[in-house]
Amino acid sequence: MFISIEQIRESLKYLEKVDSFSGITFLKFKQLQLPVGTTIKLSLYSEIKDFLERYYQPCKGSKFSYRCFRLSKNQDRWLNLDKYVKSIIKDIHITLFIEALISDKILEEEWGWKDKYIGFLKYLLYNKKLIPAFHLAVWLYREKEWSSETTPEDIIEHFKNDFWLNEEEIHQLFDISIPEGINQNQLFQDTVVSWKELKTVIGKPPDILPEEGTLTYLEIQGVGAAKKLCFEPAERLSLITGDNGLGKTFLLECVWWALTGQWANLPAYPMPTVTEDEPVITFTISGDSESDTESISYDWQLQRWNEIKNRSTIPGLLIYARVDGSFAVWDTAKQYLSSSSRIRNIDKKPLPFVFTKEELWNGQKDENGNTFINGLLQDWTQWQSRPDKYPFNTLEEVLARLSPPSEGDLGILKPGEPVRLPYDAREIPTIEHPYGTVPIIHASAGVQRIITMAYLIVWAWEEHKIQSKLIRREPQKRMVILVDELEAHLHPQWQRAILPALLDVRDDLASDLQVQIMVATHSPLVMASVEPRFDERVDKLFSLELVKTDLLGNEVQIEELPFIRQGVVDSWLMSDVFKLRHARSLEAEKAIEAAKVLQLSDNPNSEDVARVSNDLARYLSEDDRFWPRWVYFAEQHGVDL
Repeated sequence: MFISIEQIRESLKYLEKVDSFSGITFLKFKQLQLPVGTTIKLSLYSEIKDFLERYYQPCKGSKFSYRCFRLSKNQDRWLNLDKYVKSIIKDIHITLFIEALISDKILEEEWGWKDKYIGFLKYLLYNKKLIPAFHLAVWLYREKEWSSETTPEDIIEHFKNDFWLNEEEIHQLFDISIPEGINQNQLFQDTVVSWKELKTVIGKPPDILPEEGTLTYLEIQGVGAAKKLCFEPAERLSLITGDNGLGKTFLLECVWWALTGQWANLPAYPMPTVTEDEPVITFTISGDSESDTESISYDWQLQRWNEIKNRSTIPGLLIYARVDGSFAVWDTAKQYLSSSSRIRNIDKKPLPFVFTKEELWNGQKDENGNTFINGLLQDWTQWQSRPDKYPFNTLEEVLARLSPPSEGDLGILKPGEPVRLPYDAREIPTIEHPYGTVPIIHASAGVQRIITMAYLIVWAWEEHKIQSKLIRREPQKRMVILVDELEAHLHPQWQRAILPALLDVRDDLASDLQVQIMVATHSPLVMASVEPRFDERVDKLFSLELVKTDLLGNEVQIEELPFIRQGVVDSWLMSDVFKLRHARSLEAEKAIEAAKVLQLSDNPNSEDVARVSNDLARYLSEDDRFWPRWVYFAEQHGVDL
């Protein structure tokens, strides 16, 4: 059996009122059997360092030690091991504890106890309270295996023997009583407390980077059109549909915030009718070995969401194609300045870049002249002019992948040679269309959006690799791509090809890159395009719906729908995703519904049948599949067509 995480959590509360000398230096001297009235030779630095490594360095991959004991207001719980050792030695000399010791103040190699050290140490106890032996032992022996018969008294006895505590020390310095409320059944657990468990209590040292993960859960309460919205995105692809105004963009904005801790634009504000404690955004980012769940509340006094702190998992590289043509990028490897902020990121949190279309094409600098991005026009021509064509060759591959299908008029988006335009000193990139070479600034809205997306994916990935190398880290293996209205400006032929291409874009960047994509769309062609690729194990389909909740009103809810292959686009329009009654014009729909009413009536007259026949002839095509059914009915009622 091992001491339980619950008991460690409880015991740490009592150690916050104990001086570090009592929990570290005193115990180390007792282990060394420091003599009284004389000295022995020892290396205090090495001995303290050894003690800290054994008992106070719970994260083995870190160079930081955890400080369980009383701290001043500005001190951190985690301190670099070397600095911690030096601070402990320094504190011995600058505090009254030195008066209990015999030491060589010049060489610091000879140490011993003075004759009346116990009385002096008792005088220096914080608030005159004895050291809680049981709670200190719980921390020191958190990895020790105990027999099933072990009692709290046994733990204290082991502590006394392990550190050679004499009767006077025990009586004068330590509280060896068993704390009230100790439950024998909760004192132990079957396995040793893992680092994963322990860090939920003490947090993580600053030199341990969060694990990469993906968003697996998002709950929005008291914000937006829904009273409570629960979204569980898929591992690979999440398709989000729903009528205008129900919150697809809002959902993506909240996804972005959950992943980055920053808003890409305006924050999501609580509804004015909610209670004070109701607005909460909860999310889970799951990695390969752990998950990080945060519930962030709204601060009404400061009119903002509280900060997200101490992430144990973080997303990979994020790219967000927003519906207004702007893009946002978030990179954990780079400490960004917000494009709208005048304050440097002094707390070391990565801030997102949010680029307008103008900034993305022509570059962005801050007020001090620091360049955030050169821009598509400059990077394109510079990359293209390099002898090795890198990363221009990657841009060409991504452009080719995101291009419209070959049977279309445009064909592959193939870069041409840069050109000069009147009144412009820059070299302007071009695209070769079947009808000629076009400067990209003159390309269509659809072509420009795809060019921009391709460039930003390549730019963000290349910048991430460069920055990762500078900070001596391996590039991340995850990327998240958010796209609002993927079909915007695209011809139906292109709508049928863009999403499968986006699913494969990782092949042009890195073979081991894991990409999570969330797409909001109104297009049945986009839905049809993914039928051959949709995998229920890693993909999901969601629909935002307006649901009647009671006699007083309606509420927006998100529903995960089964992905049913419809075969043809018409069927997608009339599926549960888009809910059209007919894949026809509104007038044709009304004419058919009127015809159905007549067909179901008991005694339709010929005048009504003739009138509806005229409407059908006006709004339906000659080969509409409704005609055979109607022609027979009309002839039975004296109307020839």
